[in-house]
Amino acid sequence: MSTPAINPAEARVQSLSNPCYQAANISDNNFEDCIKCTICTVYCPVTPVNPDFPGPKQAGPDGERYRLKKPFYYDEALKYCLNCKRCEVACPSNVRIGDIIQSARLHYSKKKPSLRDKMLASTDFVGTMATPFAPIVNGMLHLKPMKVVLDKVMGIDKHRQFPSYSHTTFTSWFKRHAPEQSRYANQVSYFHGCYVNYNYPQLGKDFVTVMNAIGYGVNLLDKEKCCGVAKIANNLVDAARRDANINLESIRKSVAKGLEVLTTSSTCTLTMRDEYHHILDIDTHDVRDHIQLATRFVYNLIDKGKVKVAFRPDFKRRVAYHTPCHMEKLGWAIYSTSLLKMIPGLEFVPLESACCGIAGTYGFKKENYNYSQQIGNALFEQITHAGVDSVATDCETCKWQIEMSTGVHVDNPISIFAEALDIEATRRLNGL
Repeated sequence: MSTPAINPAEARVQSLSNPCYQAANISDNNFEDCIKCTICTVYCPVTPVNPDFPGPKQAGPDGERYRLKKPFYYDEALKYCLNCKRCEVACPSNVRIGDIIQSARLHYSKKKPSLRDKMLASTDFVGTMATPFAPIVNGMLHLKPMKVVLDKVMGIDKHRQFPSYSHTTFTSWFKRHAPEQSRYANQVSYFHGCYVNYNYPQLGKDFVTVMNAIGYGVNLLDKEKCCGVAKIANNLVDAARRDANINLESIRKSVAKGLEVLTTSSTCTLTMRDEYHHILDIDTHDVRDHIQLATRFVYNLIDKGKVKVAFRPDFKRRVAYHTPCHMEKLGWAIYSTSLLKMIPGLEFVPLESACCGIAGTYGFKKENYNYSQQIGNALFEQITHAGVDSVATDCETCKWQIEMSTGVHVDNPISIFAEALDIEATRRLNGL
């Protein structure tokens, strides 16, 4: 006797009404999918160095079961989570453990953001104030007395080195060169982020150089705010949601024109593609797949034969590549490393996967600084013993941490690619 076909709709009704069927997830996240294997705890970089942190399994899916019943089960020790997403990468059930922890912090923590937290998270405001006085600000931040004051008064560890501010923003530079971009038949939009705008405009210039060399003009978004990762981390959720909506409105305008939105920061990319939806509860389904790293976009163009590149014969460098944690979550390191490996004069040195420990504003805070350095120690030792000329990474805060802790210079892969390109030969190859 043949088995009668089961109507999918009827099967769904049965699964919800019959206790013999496995229940569907009913929470706002998927903590029910946790199989309690503790692999996430093994891969957590915080657990080995900080006994106060309960670990991702207990802080995430296990704790969520209790918090949903009684909010007082929330543990303030969740603040020690880096949100590095390594637990999610390791999880065999695809549980969004990091999202569960971050959402719990936003919903249940009784601690209000301090003045320090607000300042560290207000990257646009601080950058706007610092840029006109960059030489003075940079000098002050390097003075020992100022470091002591920040340590004692603000709770920013005196050992932490601040990134330097640029005396001019990337957007001001771009406005002077924007008319040149319209002559290219192909166009993209660029989300530059706070780091490029206020700290290191050269990366934005390098991005424009690469895109122009392969025949693409660059546009900026109509309006751009910080991606919001620092505000999310410091429990400034309303401000993060406001900035996210501003960014998404501009991104939608670009996408409506048929333009891809490219970035040069792995964390900005992950935040806009995933955190807006998972943490801030903002719908991004219409534009998510149009936000991508520049290295991914450029590699795919070359791989598909749509553009060609030529490199300088005199470029020689031994470079180690560090995969940022959020890049591992995206799964896109292969694009950055493949671009670097295309360069004939580049000796590529892969590094074993390891968290650098800074996690944005996390490593600036006095209570986290020692943990931050202990977490990154394995990476620092790898780099120190690699004997390289420089390190490549797609995360700006990884750059700050590595340079401070090892003394080795760090570049974004796009900057290395731009330096290695034979610009005129590449333009000729692409009929420009």
